[in-house]
Amino acid sequence: MKKYLIRSGMLPTDVFDAAKIIANNSIGGNVGNLIYAYSIYRTLMTEDVEFVPDYYRVNPADAPYINENYDAYFIPLADAFRPDFENTLKSYTKLINRLTIPVYVIGVGVRIDFEPDFTKKNSYDPAVVDFVKAVLKRSSMIGVRGEFTSRYLTHLGFKEGIDHVIIGCPSMYANGRHLRIRDTEINENAIVTINSSKLSPNHVLQFINRSKNEFKHHYFIPQWYKELKMIYLGGPNLEKPKPHYQGKTTDELYVQDRVRYFLNAKSWIDFIGEADFSFGARLHGNITATIAGTPSLIIPKDGRMRELTDYHALNYVAGNELTEQTQIMDLIEKSDFHRCEHVHEENFNRFIHFLNHNGIPHIYEQDLDLVEAPLDKQLQEIQLLPPVKSFIHCSAAEMGERFETVMSNVLEQKNERIVKLKSQVKSHQVRTKHLEGTLNRKAVRIALKTANLFSKKNS
Repeated sequence: MKKYLIRSGMLPTDVFDAAKIIANNSIGGNVGNLIYAYSIYRTLMTEDVEFVPDYYRVNPADAPYINENYDAYFIPLADAFRPDFENTLKSYTKLINRLTIPVYVIGVGVRIDFEPDFTKKNSYDPAVVDFVKAVLKRSSMIGVRGEFTSRYLTHLGFKEGIDHVIIGCPSMYANGRHLRIRDTEINENAIVTINSSKLSPNHVLQFINRSKNEFKHHYFIPQWYKELKMIYLGGPNLEKPKPHYQGKTTDELYVQDRVRYFLNAKSWIDFIGEADFSFGARLHGNITATIAGTPSLIIPKDGRMRELTDYHALNYVAGNELTEQTQIMDLIEKSDFHRCEHVHEENFNRFIHFLNHNGIPHIYEQDLDLVEAPLDKQLQEIQLLPPVKSFIHCSAAEMGERFETVMSNVLEQKNERIVKLKSQVKSHQVRTKHLEGTLNRKAVRIALKTANLFSKKNS
């Protein structure tokens, strides 16, 4: 049985309620990470493999333990080449340089403008170079998200096709080479899911907000960790509110009970798979729709999203094309929801080649058309939790229960940290005492040896 460590906050089979996820930030700040991780788990979780999440812990001091207990370390990353992730990259580099097991980076991207300038120097460039070099000592090749990241690494001196290769977003391969978008009736009576990003330009947010009203049955699916706390506990609201973003519990969609926050990947995929259409400015909000077979329209806001929409041929409209006169129904009429199907098999084959080149075992080794995976069987035996609904629609008893469970989980987490810290201190004390004993014995030997030398010299 192989035992792998993976960068993740929870397994797809973990049944974590909202309180536990809030207490531990098990989604890494964005629930879209669950979709990313789900695909990798499903692809690599063969019958003789056990995965253990690292819970987003990055500590170089853990290297001896990791070397001793795991056969490989998988590090799926999003747009990790960015200023505010630089220190984490440096910590990963220190850790990886101390590891003796294989380390695989299955997807990583650069945060870059919609129209990128690859000649520009970035403050984090040296950290990226050191990180990539460290990974390449422990694996054959790094998988990157798209053309922009590939060109960026090439600009830093790494060779495309040798050091790095474009694999897109692994979440797109959740169902292997099988990708089929259903033909649905998209009209005012359609069931529609909406995703949005507070970081999008105001005119994009305004378009998303007014377009939702074209459909009688619409649901907003937020993704931020802060939004989970808001919907589960009733606050705090998001900082620096924007007029066209649903960032307060008193906003329209929350009051109308049209908000759903998902706690696991499978429930999210199943829910959106029942919809007729999905649209918005979130990458994984619309990738979830795509792998569920639901027609979608994405509005990319920067280069990190653009390189993936281009690579996977996702149906999209650029933000700068939207005006106050743009109508969602007109965009739907012009859309080709099936264009992603035409490139998917080739992209999937390239992803499999990347896995094979690195010697990574996967479920498609014997059958590239495999439909049912070992993870599917496990999930069939688990009762997953439903999405979280808005706090303001809870009874007084349920409100109290939500606060109580969060506080209980927070205290449990603190107690676990205290126990772990005490264990570390005790281990340190034992090691210190051992070193003191060793040093004392060495000191005695040195003293005796010195005395013996003096004795021989004087005789």
